[in-house]
Amino acid sequence: MKKLITHDGSFHSDDVFAAATLGLMLEKDGFDFEIIRTRDEIKIKSGDYVFDVGGVYDAEKNRFDHHQPGGAGKRVSSLGEPGIEYASFGLVWKKFGKQLCTDQKVIDLIDKKLVVPIDAWDNGVNLVENKYTEISPYFLQHIFFAMEPTWKEEDRNIDEMFLKSVEIAKGILSREIIQTQDSLLAEELVISVYQNTLDKRIIVLDKNYPCQYTLNNFPEPLFVIYPRKTNNYWGAKAVRQDPKTFNNRKDFPQSWGGVREEELQKLSGVEDAVFCHKGLFMAVAKSKEGAVKLAQIAVNS
Repeated sequence: MKKLITHDGSFHSDDVFAAATLGLMLEKDGFDFEIIRTRDEIKIKSGDYVFDVGGVYDAEKNRFDHHQPGGAGKRVSSLGEPGIEYASFGLVWKKFGKQLCTDQKVIDLIDKKLVVPIDAWDNGVNLVENKYTEISPYFLQHIFFAMEPTWKEEDRNIDEMFLKSVEIAKGILSREIIQTQDSLLAEELVISVYQNTLDKRIIVLDKNYPCQYTLNNFPEPLFVIYPRKTNNYWGAKAVRQDPKTFNNRKDFPQSWGGVREEELQKLSGVEDAVFCHKGLFMAVAKSKEGAVKLAQIAVNS
């Protein structure tokens, strides 16, 4: 029975995801394990894996704390930006990510997408600024804040809530691995379609591949056509100026916004048009040909 040791008391997303990573790894390798939450030095020394407690970072000995003076190091940014310090999740992922993902590109993408933001939060680094006075983003970390017992819940055990949180994190991490692996495969397929398309302003895909980040690397694409998962309809979606924003390279016509069925069919001249989103970034038709026509009209409008 492997012992996973972390601190007791309140918990955060970094120790939750560190435990999730180790748990998935050990389950994959067929090991039984228990998670012990304590600050008892004797118990800490007995752990097979110790994270976010103990005051030591020594990857060879499976010690993954970052609270000691000097921390546990920073990442190196390829863009010259300040490197994000490692927290327990990042330290565990740095060593054991390869146990869950054999492709280094998958490991690096998950580090950038999931691990680094959690490490940044735990080390007090703001990655975004609020635009509104009374509204703030709801981050992944807030899910685990919600899992902690409140001051009124005296009968709710915090260690049990930690273990429930770890199960949530295991599900998230497992899905992110699958999503990232499949996205890399989709990237190859989307590039192949792009390269074999004559009019590169409209890219027609045979499946609903994740494609915004891939197509954003090329200057020509304005719209992408894809089969929707419901009703056998086809969608036409605008390519963003930046996948992280809602700004389109080209909008659908203003008069189409929020219009459906017969009214859209009259406005567009496309017989099987279904609707156009009021945000002018997506339109739907019953056929691939209809979706292509909607995109062609938008391109030339």
